Amino acid sequence: MARTSTKEDKSIYQLAREDAGMTRAEASEALEFISESSLEKIENKKTTAKPEDVMAMASAYKCPELCNRYCSTECAIGKVTVPSIKARSLSEISLSVLSTLNSLEHEKDRLIEITEDGIISDDELEDFKRIQNQLSKISITADTLQMWVQKALASGEFPTSS
Repeated sequence: MARTSTKEDKSIYQLAREDAGMTRAEASEALEFISESSLEKIENKKTTAKPEDVMAMASAYKCPELCNRYCSTECAIGKVTVPSIKARSLSEISLSVLSTLNSLEHEKDRLIEITEDGIISDDELEDFKRIQNQLSKISITADTLQMWVQKALASGEFPTSS
């Protein structure tokens, strides 16, 4: 039986591997090009994971959120451009979509008023920012749903027709 780490400050990579029920040796074998010692260094934050390492771990561990976590927290470009997505249940995601769409329904006419002349005036700016914030919420919720589907498909918990 494999030993379980009792270390308190586990990295996201170690947590994902352990959640997948894999030892470091098993993970290294599944990852093919990442040695057990390299994996240990990544998990213990002694070396930085490369994008291809993270993609391989996300696939092997059936944990697509590793990619988002890497891009939104470790990649220089992603830190600025990629929002951090939190794993949520399908019902939470659905309610978030409906809530955001409902609030946008009320803002639709105002967005048309603001943008119809191609100029956003000073008195329209606050409303435009509020609407932009709602659109960002929809985008993040769509990304969250996509991540949920990827995880469900990877783990075999999502019924599909063949």
